[in-house]
Amino acid sequence: MIFKAPRVFQHRNYRIFFAGQFISLTGTWLRSVAMGWLAYKLSNSPFMLGVVTFAAQSPMFFASPFVGVIADRFEKRRVFATTQALNMLQMAILTVLTFTGLITIEILIFLSLCGGIVQAVEAPARQSFTIEMVGREDLRQAISYNAIMFNMARTLGPAVGGILVAAFGEAWCFLINTISYAAVIGSLLAMKLEKREPIKESDPWEDIKRGFSYVTHHAEIRTAIILSGTTGFFGMSFMALMPAYAGDVLHMGSEALGLTVSAFGLGALLGAAIAGRVSEHYLFWLPTIAAAMVGTTLLFFANVTSLWLALAFIFPAGLSWLLMAVTNNSQIQLLAADEMRGRVMSFYAMGALGSQPLGALMLGYLADHFGVPFALTIGGLGCLLAAALSYSSLRRLKAKTRV
Repeated sequence: MIFKAPRVFQHRNYRIFFAGQFISLTGTWLRSVAMGWLAYKLSNSPFMLGVVTFAAQSPMFFASPFVGVIADRFEKRRVFATTQALNMLQMAILTVLTFTGLITIEILIFLSLCGGIVQAVEAPARQSFTIEMVGREDLRQAISYNAIMFNMARTLGPAVGGILVAAFGEAWCFLINTISYAAVIGSLLAMKLEKREPIKESDPWEDIKRGFSYVTHHAEIRTAIILSGTTGFFGMSFMALMPAYAGDVLHMGSEALGLTVSAFGLGALLGAAIAGRVSEHYLFWLPTIAAAMVGTTLLFFANVTSLWLALAFIFPAGLSWLLMAVTNNSQIQLLAADEMRGRVMSFYAMGALGSQPLGALMLGYLADHFGVPFALTIGGLGCLLAAALSYSSLRRLKAKTRV
């Protein structure tokens, strides 16, 4: 039987985007491992790992409600390409400073903050740009393959990054990441998109208020965003502690860091593939169930000292996290009105991504004072609490629809 490519790849623009974004994301994950290891080497503090993560991701929380208006008012491809060029510039500066030995923890935090500001503008534009490449009919499959691509890069990048850091140092990872941005910029410039009607001029502050009102009054979207935000705060924020986990709990080096992050990515890759094939019948409850699975596996992961057991538990954590993320993301985008999608996705990014640096700061503080296992245990319990709150909210929503 002849292999038939998934329907989403029949869209030329998406094929180009997928290839360019995969190369860029692989470089980003190389950088992620190198930056975490460099931060830990410069500071020797789990708390400072949380500070670096907070600097890199906190703008997503504080700026998202405002930058969502940019995604709705300007051409999304242009916004996306501009942010990638700024990312390339930031990484070029970090590369030079690391090669020359001038990098300090303070400079690393500042550059992380600059990158976080750019990412805050980029995320809602990228999220809401997907539907322009594939249309509504293929949106869920495209989101699923976006997650597959992201986690293929998450699996490959950290494993290679751990080896490169051990063999050649962090600067070479930063250099590769700098060059990789050319791939996604090139793919965006090569796309052929339909011309869209210009957005009518309006008061940006009124646009922000309308977006907030829309999200808060749409019960299903509101519940999904709260679940993503709470699970991101307690769950995904634990990734900031992985260098300390590898060093202090497993008593190993950057190779163990790369393997654990890659195992999470491999599980997430499988979770994204499953999410794209789940029947619509199960989508209402699946994010809540997946959040509970994240919390349970994180509790086990927190309390093992063997690399092989750590890999065994972090794999299903990645799988369940992506099941939740993909199904939540696709439901929110399909429920949102076209003219509100950029603002809705900015609130989603605020919850799913912006909550992580706040959680990383908290978990970093707890790890510094009570140890990494204690901090990870709190993260697991928080995910279980998020699942319980989501279950209660969805039950009330179901009861209202039956009346």
